[in-house]
Amino acid sequence: MSINEKCLFLGVLAALFSTSVWAEGDGHEDEDRGFIDHALNIFSHKDGVENISNKLYRESCGECHFAYQPGLLPSASWRRLLAPDQLSNHFGENAELNEAERKKVLALATQYAADSSSYRISVKIANSVAPNNPSLRITKTRYIERKHLDLTNREVRNNKDVRFLGNCVACHRRAKEGTYDEDSVSIPNFPSWDD
Repeated sequence: MSINEKCLFLGVLAALFSTSVWAEGDGHEDEDRGFIDHALNIFSHKDGVENISNKLYRESCGECHFAYQPGLLPSASWRRLLAPDQLSNHFGENAELNEAERKKVLALATQYAADSSSYRISVKIANSVAPNNPSLRITKTRYIERKHLDLTNREVRNNKDVRFLGNCVACHRRAKEGTYDEDSVSIPNFPSWDD
């Protein structure tokens, strides 16, 4: 990190501290969080979420559905999702792994989890999940809910090529690469739009 980058970093930290102290209790917590997310993004040059290519992870988690990148949930969520009792009833399916594989997959998921990542979307997801109540569903994190707020049932549930919000690869054409930006979105059976 150059001296200019260090000075900029310290300046942003000072601004973050003064903003959080100044705004404490003023009812602008969401604005403050947005400012913090924006400031963190200045230092993160990595878009999307980190894509891992581990064969065991991809095969274990991608046997029945898209192998969601670990950066889409915090480590507490992965610990809950990959607990033996959760795997035996994984959203109505049996996704049990032998103990050695389960531990390896869990280690990868927590190593690359949203709260361990410097990728932009992962940072935003980690900041949107209450630590004492980690979500088991990516689509139930505040950040993901907010990003998909304007979608209609016609575009998702009643769309034969989508069916549910967790079907990321249906609309995010580069999801398998860890890219979820709006420029790579194309809702099947709906015309593309330009701003």
